[in-house]
Amino acid sequence: MTGPPTPATSRFEHVPLAVFASSAEASQSVAREIAALIRDRQKAKRTAVLGLATGSTPLALYAELVRIHREEVLSFSNVVTFNLDEYYPIAPSSPRSYRHYMQAHLFDHVDIPPTSINLPDGTAPSASLDAHCRDYEERIQAAGGIDFQVLGIGRTGHIGFNEPGSPRRSRTRLVTLDSLTRRDAAGDFGGEEHTPKYAITIGVRTILEARRIVLLAWGQHKAEIVRAAAEGPVTPQVTASFLQEHDQTQFVIDRAAAGALTRYRTPWLLGALGDLGLEWDAAMVRRAIIWLSQLRKKAVLKLTDDDYNEAGLQDLLRTQGSAYEVNLAGFYQLQHTITGWPGGRDPRRTKPGDAPVRPLRALSAGVFPKRVLVLSPHPDDDVIGMGGTLCRLAEHGHEVHVAYQVSGANAVSDEALARALRFVGDSGLAGPANVERLCALCDAHESTGSLPETPEVHNWKGLVRRQEAIAAARVCGVPSGRLHFLDMPFYHARPGSRRQLGDRDRSVMRELLGAIRPHLIFAAGDLDDPHGTHRLCLHALRDALARHSGEPWVRESELWLYRGAWSEWSADEIDLAVPLSPQEVLRRRRAIFCHETQKDIALFLGDDRREFWQRSEDRSRRLAETYNALGLAEYEAIEAFKRYAPEEFLRDLPL
Repeated sequence: MTGPPTPATSRFEHVPLAVFASSAEASQSVAREIAALIRDRQKAKRTAVLGLATGSTPLALYAELVRIHREEVLSFSNVVTFNLDEYYPIAPSSPRSYRHYMQAHLFDHVDIPPTSINLPDGTAPSASLDAHCRDYEERIQAAGGIDFQVLGIGRTGHIGFNEPGSPRRSRTRLVTLDSLTRRDAAGDFGGEEHTPKYAITIGVRTILEARRIVLLAWGQHKAEIVRAAAEGPVTPQVTASFLQEHDQTQFVIDRAAAGALTRYRTPWLLGALGDLGLEWDAAMVRRAIIWLSQLRKKAVLKLTDDDYNEAGLQDLLRTQGSAYEVNLAGFYQLQHTITGWPGGRDPRRTKPGDAPVRPLRALSAGVFPKRVLVLSPHPDDDVIGMGGTLCRLAEHGHEVHVAYQVSGANAVSDEALARALRFVGDSGLAGPANVERLCALCDAHESTGSLPETPEVHNWKGLVRRQEAIAAARVCGVPSGRLHFLDMPFYHARPGSRRQLGDRDRSVMRELLGAIRPHLIFAAGDLDDPHGTHRLCLHALRDALARHSGEPWVRESELWLYRGAWSEWSADEIDLAVPLSPQEVLRRRRAIFCHETQKDIALFLGDDRREFWQRSEDRSRRLAETYNALGLAEYEAIEAFKRYAPEEFLRDLPL
């Protein structure tokens, strides 16, 4: 791992942090440390007591430990484990239980003795829960205490299930889960109404008694809470902040999770950039100017020398010149992101004096019409994230293709499908042989509230999403012949198992790119969706581009990343801003409304309770207001994109 923070960063960071380029590298580093502990204890003929976490964060860590066990002959025979928590009530055989999770991802693949495995009991009788919790604490003490505690961090700042308000002195106990925690877990349980309300968790005091603690965090959606835990005050409202009081704690995070730290977001507050090994390049200048404009509540061109000096940006003026010169540089950078022609202008219709289409690279700017590929992880991400731009590209005459990477079947409720089945049965459209079967399914749903989890039912749900996507594309002007339903297999992983790309997923993407050879690729760069689908879809694109990297069309193409329902680009990250009129905003809304199963009762809204169309409109309107406040033209809404050349994407994008 990297060393402790430099003195400059220590002014803000109250806990050592190790920042890695990717979660895979970070997980490998932690796995090596755990493996070294196990081997050292084996030499001393002692046990190694591990405290283990669950969720998506430690999956790569456990996979690496399994690899080390198999390929480097690491024995777990001297290991004793204690898991942090378990839902309550839940049976250990349930695919949603943490017992099942641990067996599937670690215990079944290493030689740890079953008697050395300890987890809270999700079936303990309520009358004896307190005794069970005391017994769990006693077992930890009898094992000699925890040597190495692995932690994740929830978006409420919780460690284990120690939700906001948990006291520092807390021990193992039954807790009521925070509403945000339950919403984050809802996808695993088929909706929030089916998600447990309680859990048994090790307490904060028990965690702090571990001899070594490593907290793992990946992704942009964890950035703000990581900053609060590492740079903020110690408070029960962010229980991870208690780790600041532990001398052997380290946060191990990827670049995305580190993005809100002072050293990355506003490094000029730490001193001269040159002293930090950084420089005032164009991107850093734009970030600082936007930050200062928003801090002082002034348009960019109104900022003065005093504004820069009083905000700690003397170093920027010293290296770049006066406020006037710096303001112009930042303003022009922002202005040059705006275009109404996201695919470029038809040279046959270009008149003298027309504004240039600034954001496009010269390599592809003269090609018209362009082959455009829009990648939509779920069947509605395209219209949610870039519906207005999609309409504009089609209207301008480009050859627009939309590829829906997964079926989206998991997001169709049983109630929505049952309504469709009742319609088919009552309409007489189904043949006589099928009417009885449809009636039986509908009767079962009416009596139990659910449909059977069969491949046939899952396929029907996928067909519902497909027809919704076709209708939405029609609103945007994209013909059905240019829609591609990839149905990538990774999406259909069984409950409780880890989703990961397979050969078929990669080949589907590779074949699509080879067939279309797009000039422009628009892909979802929103890596914070609750279940990782967007991240895996971007992995698949990266791998497919790598296989085509020697072909001329790849060198001539451009990649634009949009963000959908889960996050948005900050103003300093935007390379392309497409302004929308009020009429285009309404057209985008109509396209989103075509996804009827995701309106009103969407299963996976996450922690944001607004519907997807509301998120889309609020985000794009807020971005337009941000541009206007910076001193640029006033628009109804703006859709934003970040540019990568394919070779940059393959080299630099942290996944």
